[in-house]
Amino acid sequence: MGKKILCVDDAAFMRKMVKDTLSKAGYTDLYEAVDGADAVEKFGEISPDLVIMDITMPNMDGLEALKAIRAKDGNANVVMCSAMGQESMVMDAVRSGAKDFIVKPFKPDRVISTVGKILGGP
Repeated sequence: MGKKILCVDDAAFMRKMVKDTLSKAGYTDLYEAVDGADAVEKFGEISPDLVIMDITMPNMDGLEALKAIRAKDGNANVVMCSAMGQESMVMDAVRSGAKDFIVKPFKPDRVISTVGKILGGP
């Protein structure tokens, strides 16, 4: 069984872009969540090996979800995504336990190298 990756973004096209990029790189066990609250719930259900999560989302933002996920599992691998110019949010995320961050707009090779660095391949 491959590594489970949960893609969290309130924009469906962003989730699709991340999933398409990862599936081309050989990752097949891909899941989606639409906001932070959904991410925390799905994390509990599927115990993913990695969460790739947007910071700015409705209901529960990525930073709150990161803290909730890390409270459930202190070893959780979470990579945050942020648009340009959100450096303070990125620093908050890293302080809260994010393993890395990816700046939007995504460069597919950056997504793959970040995921590969954490998971060591599909």
